[in-house]
Amino acid sequence: MGVGVGVGVGGGAGVGMAYGSVPRGGRALGSRALDGKVALVAGATRGAGRGIAVELGAAGATVYVTGRSTRARRSEYNRPETIEDTADLVTEAGGRGVAVPTDHLEPTQVRALVDRIATEQGRLDVLVNDVWGGELLFEWDKPLWEHDLDNGLRLLRLAVETHAITSHHALPLLVRTPGGLVVEMTDGTDVYNRSHYRVSFFYDLAKAAVLRMAFSLGHELGPRGASAVALTPGWMRSEIMLDHYGVTEENWRDALAAQPHFCIAETPYYTGRAVAALAHDPQVARWNGTSLSSGQLAQEYGFTDLDGSRPDAWRYVVEVQDPDHPANATGYR
Repeated sequence: MGVGVGVGVGGGAGVGMAYGSVPRGGRALGSRALDGKVALVAGATRGAGRGIAVELGAAGATVYVTGRSTRARRSEYNRPETIEDTADLVTEAGGRGVAVPTDHLEPTQVRALVDRIATEQGRLDVLVNDVWGGELLFEWDKPLWEHDLDNGLRLLRLAVETHAITSHHALPLLVRTPGGLVVEMTDGTDVYNRSHYRVSFFYDLAKAAVLRMAFSLGHELGPRGASAVALTPGWMRSEIMLDHYGVTEENWRDALAAQPHFCIAETPYYTGRAVAALAHDPQVARWNGTSLSSGQLAQEYGFTDLDGSRPDAWRYVVEVQDPDHPANATGYR
């Protein structure tokens, strides 16, 4: 999720640009750096998933994008973004986008998805587990015994079970080709989350579980020639986040009146560039099993956000936001 507010990462977040435009700016990976690579971004309807899919496409990859919101049917979010829109944006960016409606809680649907990728491509190089869907389900600062139990359990299913189901079916295809990469999308680094309570029992548990998934998968994939990492964005200017503050991508700084720390915000394309850089790194195994952030990887690989900046949100949170210092992104982007 965007740091400090209850509107999340993954399927529930994205950049507030109108469909039909692919914003380009700043420094990204070369346009054909991932030519011939095949990626699956699970949970790519909007948000981090959409940003990741588009940046993989901009680097030349074929990207299968999945989710439950289509042009024919919306999910319970009842938002206008669709997986078809995301696929078109991938293609417009220079890759090949393929939209496949998929409920990742349904193993038969996930199995059919992976079988299709195997038939059409014969390989899978990158798996991004970005399914989330919990924005409407968790309750801020309510203890476990006061939280709606059905909502909390569904949040765990959407945030954790979907990732396990998808990896179970997709990893046999991914390990066929040496150098495969799994990216588990979460909110918060391992170091930060181990020492901070995150919103609610259910939210905290979900994000901790995803961090641990990357660690566990790293142990299982490493000997088989693949790698797994956990990746967190910082404050992300998603559709839901922008709507929350009543702003657009064009005037997002107007939100600083309500939340001054939003000054450190980044677009989902920043996280997308982090994933593209990892996918292109021949030494990506050095990160296997670890927890990473978009700001950390921007410093490592040299990419920027669309505006040419390099927001380092998690350092900002620790050094400025949590100590309750006045909001000031100088030196952090």
